[in-house]
Amino acid sequence: MSFFYCLKMIELGRKKENKMKKRNCIIGQSGGPTIAINASLAGIIHKAKHSEEYENVYGMINGIKGLLEGRYMDLLEEFDTGEKINALKQTPAMYLGSCRFKLPTHIDNQETYVKLFEILTELEITDFYYIGGNDSMDTVMKLDDYAKSINSEIQFIGIPKTIDNDLMGTDHTPGFGSAAKYVASSILEVVHDSLIYQLQSVTIIEIMGRNAGWLTAAAALARNEYNEAPDLIYLPEVVFDKEKFLEDIREVFKRKRCVVIAVSEGIKDKDGHFLDDDSKYAKKDAFGHVLHSGTGKMLESLVFKEFQCKVRSIELNVLQRCAMHIGSKTDLNESFVVGQKAIETALTGKSGQVMGFKRISNIPYEIDYISTDVRKVANLEQKIPTAWINEAGNDITQELYDYLYPLIQGEVHINYLNGIPAVSYTHLTLPTKA
Repeated sequence: MSFFYCLKMIELGRKKENKMKKRNCIIGQSGGPTIAINASLAGIIHKAKHSEEYENVYGMINGIKGLLEGRYMDLLEEFDTGEKINALKQTPAMYLGSCRFKLPTHIDNQETYVKLFEILTELEITDFYYIGGNDSMDTVMKLDDYAKSINSEIQFIGIPKTIDNDLMGTDHTPGFGSAAKYVASSILEVVHDSLIYQLQSVTIIEIMGRNAGWLTAAAALARNEYNEAPDLIYLPEVVFDKEKFLEDIREVFKRKRCVVIAVSEGIKDKDGHFLDDDSKYAKKDAFGHVLHSGTGKMLESLVFKEFQCKVRSIELNVLQRCAMHIGSKTDLNESFVVGQKAIETALTGKSGQVMGFKRISNIPYEIDYISTDVRKVANLEQKIPTAWINEAGNDITQELYDYLYPLIQGEVHINYLNGIPAVSYTHLTLPTKA
């Protein structure tokens, strides 16, 4: 064996070793959009780009479903400047596109996992980041379970995202603060609209939140020294009684002519039935969750029958999900940082983790960034503590005010074009193939 041959083999070994040290990650987005989910994506890209640990950063197009179809892109090539990353941070919805795909367990369908891990192995993926809500964390858990069963070294990290604010393992979720700010602002505008006539009226505002009333509770933030509405707030954490509901309205009518009510789409009666169970619009998503619609309309009919006054119902529906023009700066900044913290967590060798926040104090507002085992998060719901709801079950307490206020603080700088917010990026421009 020649001296030069030995040197060549040593050099090749060094190159191989250096290559092995480099990490490759892939990022996906899933579930419903928010104004903050792209901020978390931007945080991951920014951190990876400025880290010597990463060679490639890929993005799944349309989440885990798109990855199964072999659709992904090079994010470092697309976001090659700080300006582009900052623009992404302030872009609502989901740059990578989304999916609502229920991943089966590897016991039920091992073929799906074999296919996924073949793709991940081909790309030499070391870290897998998935940004989403409860169902997305279920995906992270299942992938981590399978990885452990085959002794894969790929690390799976979940980054929270949901306007519902119902994830366990975190004080609050990215996206919620901005949606809460939109809800409070919209209700204040509705209140002004309702006061202009000398008429007895009831306005019912239906707000999203399947089993957790956080977003509906945020309606209380519309109150100020000039406005006491919403006059009544009904959350899914409390049993809804129609007769008591009518009596509550009757009591408000004793002191004012216009009643504004915030009600969660997910309120239930004493038997555990949703008010809109019989609605002709009732449907289910891919995960079996009921897509509620019609609660406000049902209550509108009930109120009109009882009081024969002017009644209208308003369904905010999805309006608060992509309203960057009224986003919370706190929400956006935290979402960006939590993406960066996800990389730091992966670099410590942890897998099967969900990132989150631990609140230190309300005044001054202070948090720590933490991670929690995904098995303590997936398929569980964080609801409003009953101690944060008044005894009558139609309003919130000061504790909940104190919790909510810090999350809506600060304004996001928005560029405008032709009089409306200018969006720098959209998932609609994504290629259909890698």
